[in-house]
Amino acid sequence: MRVIGLDPGLGTTGWGVIEAEASRLSHVASGFVETDAARPLAERLAVLHRALAGLIAQWRPDEAAVEETFVNRNPLSTLKLGQARGVVLLAPALAGIPVAEYQPTEVKRAVVGQGHAAKAQVQAMVRMLLPGAAPERADTADALAVAICHVHHRATADRLAMAGAR
Repeated sequence: MRVIGLDPGLGTTGWGVIEAEASRLSHVASGFVETDAARPLAERLAVLHRALAGLIAQWRPDEAAVEETFVNRNPLSTLKLGQARGVVLLAPALAGIPVAEYQPTEVKRAVVGQGHAAKAQVQAMVRMLLPGAAPERADTADALAVAICHVHHRATADRLAMAGAR
C-alpha cells in the first residue's frame, strides 16, 4: 500500500509518500509545497492544489492521511489555515483516494510513543523508521509521520476486521 501523508499549511504544506508491505515501511519521496505570501489568497490556494494534484498523479498513492490542525489565537490565521486544509483534503478526494485524518497527538503517539513529543523527536523517529528519509524541515517530517501513523492504524483495523470475520 502506498500512502501520501500531508501536513497542511498555507505558507508551507509538507508531503511524504511511503510504501508499506506487511510490517516493512519504506520512504518513496517527500518534500514541501510553498506559496508566496505576497500573492492573493485564491492564487495561493490554486498553487497548492495544482502542486498536490501533480504529486498525486506522479506518485499514485492508494490512500492519503492528513494531519488535523489546531486553532490559532489569531482568527484570521486560523481561517486561512482552514482554507489551505480544505484544499489539502480536496486534492486526494478529487483523485478518488480515500483520506484519513489524525490529530497531532495521535501522530506523535504512533511515531514516537508519546503524544506530546517535540518536533526534533518526531524527525529523529521518522529517520529511524524510514531508512533513507532525511527530512530537513519539520513540515516534511510531520507529513511522513502522518503517513506512518495511517499505516499503523490501517494495519490494526485490518487485523481487527480479520479477527472479527473468524
